[in-house]
Amino acid sequence: MTDAPTPLWEVFIRSRNGLAHKHVGSVHAADATLALQAARDVYTRRGEGLSIWVVPSSAIVASDPTDKGPMFEPTGSKIYRHPTFYEVPDEVGNM
Repeated sequence: MTDAPTPLWEVFIRSRNGLAHKHVGSVHAADATLALQAARDVYTRRGEGLSIWVVPSSAIVASDPTDKGPMFEPTGSKIYRHPTFYEVPDEVGNM
């Protein structure tokens, strides 16, 4: 008998309309449907979720924190990319 490991899924929840999904944790499940059900059972027990995403952990690619300099320094010289470069009109409200 082989005990193949159950895949790990990362769980993202959106708590309200207009907000971004936030990573809340991980679940082990055999497939996407079971991962979605497990995520619902574990992370939305108090009704705080509006939308759930489950993503196989193996599908996520992340930068290495030791590569912070080469990865993010080029943006420092481009001030127009910073939100403080622009003025937000009063009629826009809270962004």
